[in-house]
Amino acid sequence: MTSLTALIDGSIYSQSVCDHAAWAAQRLSATVRLVHVIGRRDTSSDPANLSGSISLGARTALLEELAELDAQRSKLSQRRGRLILEDARERLVQAGITDPAAALRLGDVVEAVQDTEHDADLIIIGKRGEAADFAKLHLGSNLERVVRSSHRPVLVAARAFKPISRFLIAFDGGTSAMKAVDHVARSLLFAGLECHLLTAGADTPEARKRLEDAAILLRAAGYTVQTDIEAGAADAAIAKRVEADGIDLLVMGAYGHSRIRSLIIGSTTTEMIRSCMIPVLLFR
Repeated sequence: MTSLTALIDGSIYSQSVCDHAAWAAQRLSATVRLVHVIGRRDTSSDPANLSGSISLGARTALLEELAELDAQRSKLSQRRGRLILEDARERLVQAGITDPAAALRLGDVVEAVQDTEHDADLIIIGKRGEAADFAKLHLGSNLERVVRSSHRPVLVAARAFKPISRFLIAFDGGTSAMKAVDHVARSLLFAGLECHLLTAGADTPEARKRLEDAAILLRAAGYTVQTDIEAGAADAAIAKRVEADGIDLLVMGAYGHSRIRSLIIGSTTTEMIRSCMIPVLLFR
C-alpha cells in the first residue's frame, strides 16, 4: 500500500505539511506517517568548561545541576514533540485521513528519513522551519539535506495549502526530469489535473524533440499536455510561467550539480523553492 511520510516541526509550516499530506494521501489512497525529530542540541546543554579556579566540590555540584537541567530540558522537548504530533494527527483526521501514524525521534532529520523512507513513496517537508528567516526568505536548514539524501520524491509544502488543479513540469531533458515525467505518467497523484510541460532556454530542434518525446509519454497516460519553450535563464523562465499560467504545483528535478558547484553558480532548485509561492515536487 502507498505510504507517505510527513516531516513536521513546531513551525507554522507544520499545518501546511499536514494539509499537503492529506491532499496527496486522498488522491493516492495512501497511509500517512507523521515524523517529528528532536535534535540533539534540543536535549542537552553545551559542554561546560570547568577548568578554571572553581573548587572540586563546586564543580561537582555544578555538574550535577547541569545534568538535572539537561534531564528537564529533554523531558520538555519530548513533551512538546508529542503535543506537536497530537495536533498534526488531529488535523489529518479532520481532513479525512484514517488513523495516521506518528513517530517521535531523537537525532538528525536526515537519519530519520533514511531509516523510514524504505517503505515511503513520498516525503513531505515544509519549505521553512522554526529557525528560518522569513524576512530574508531563508529556506529551512534541513530542506536541502533531506532532498539530497532521499531516494524518494520530496514534496516541499508552501506556507499554506491551496487547491491544486494544474501543474507544470520543468523539463530540461536530464535524468531527473525524465524520472519526474515517468512518475507523473504512472501516478494517480496527478490524475485529472491540467498538465503543462516547459523547457527553459534556446528554442532548438533538439530541445523541441526532447520536449515532444516527454509529451508523448504523458499523452499516452491520458494527459492533455501544453508544451512550450521559454527563453532565458531557467529560474526566471520557470517563475514567469508559474505566475502567468496560474500553476498550482511545480514538478522538477532536484540539485543536478554538486554542492560546491551550487555555491559558485547558484542552484535553480534552491531559487525556485525560495521564490515560488507554490508547492514543489522534487526528483533526484
